[in-house]
Amino acid sequence: MSKSDPNAPKRLALIASKGTLDWAYPPFILASAAGAMGWEVAIFFTFYGLTLLKPELTAAVSPLGNPAMPMKMPFGPEGFQNINWSMPNLLMANVPGFESVATGLMKQTFKNKGVASIEELREMCMDLDVKMIGCQMTMDVFGFKKRLHQACEIGGAAMFLNMPQMRMCSSS
Repeated sequence: MSKSDPNAPKRLALIASKGTLDWAYPPFILASAAGAMGWEVAIFFTFYGLTLLKPELTAAVSPLGNPAMPMKMPFGPEGFQNINWSMPNLLMANVPGFESVATGLMKQTFKNKGVASIEELREMCMDLDVKMIGCQMTMDVFGFKKRLHQACEIGGAAMFLNMPQMRMCSSS
């Protein structure tokens, strides 16, 4: 049985495969926290998560088909803000601009609670030397030719798997 080296660097490897606002937060929060703690961190952006590497972020939230997401109001008296506004899928699917309203409400709620924006978290990750890798296969499959953020690298699964963050550190 081998024991881990207590002096080995701490490492974290994450995969971002979804580009919606609610799915953008976890990899950036975890990466920025680990980076701030001195860890070596890499995020592999694939499929729809690749959009999080565009210079201009347009991540939105879609409450449609997400029954776990109650709508909360970021304004008004506390009792009003604490109501879980259950919205039927029929309403969410047929009201023009509903996704934009939901996105605006979520962004305002995060701002009111002092949570950094996705743009701010991504900037923190860059400042903390988090490696951000855009998936070459996804770019090829989806015909993604748009310019990505200058801080990211383009590579495949083999590149990501060969990064130090992916290698186990142990001693015999």
